[in-house]
Amino acid sequence: MAMGDRAQGRARPRKAAPTARLPEVRLPPLRPYEGPGPEPDGDYDGLDFTEADLSGRSGRGGRFMDCLIRRCALDETRLSRARFMDCVLDGVRGVGTDLAEATLRDVEVRDARLGGTQLHGAVLDRVLVSGGKIDYLNLREARLKDVTFEGCVLSEADFGGAVLERVVFRDCALRRVDFTAARMTDVDLRAAAELDIARGVERLSGAVVSPAQLLDLAAAFAAHIGVRVEAPFG
Repeated sequence: MAMGDRAQGRARPRKAAPTARLPEVRLPPLRPYEGPGPEPDGDYDGLDFTEADLSGRSGRGGRFMDCLIRRCALDETRLSRARFMDCVLDGVRGVGTDLAEATLRDVEVRDARLGGTQLHGAVLDRVLVSGGKIDYLNLREARLKDVTFEGCVLSEADFGGAVLERVVFRDCALRRVDFTAARMTDVDLRAAAELDIARGVERLSGAVVSPAQLLDLAAAFAAHIGVRVEAPFG
């Protein structure tokens, strides 16, 4: 066998690029929601929450199935431990929305304008976040599986201690993101429009980046392992 043939025989097959399963949300005919706002442990099925002011309301532990939440105000809305299944959140806005330990499964979040959203300890499974801008998103200790961030801006998002599996960042801006103690499996950062990692660059094991991104991250990697980078004398 020729040398080239032997080398070719030892070559490992190239691993497929990470991909995330997208949610398949097909909303049924919906009934308009006419109540004052969600209540703790409430059950909401097949409802259209369009332009509802849910500010300050508490739907803690509520169950939302086949619901459209469109152009709603979510300032200080308390939805911790709520469950969202087969839902669309479109154009929602608010500051201080509490979704701690919530479950989002087969959910689309479109063009959201949120600040200080609490999703720590939450479970996100087959979720698409497209468009919009989210500042200071708290995903500490959250579990993300089959999640796609597309065309959005995440400013100072905190993934500290989170578990990310099959998560894709596509055409989105990650600004001052924190990956401290995060665990990653098949995370695709190559198509991120901006990749600015404030902390946790050493936690990128399990992620894939582009050659250009690797060059941009070189200084952070060097600093982490204690390598000084200086111009030569002369």
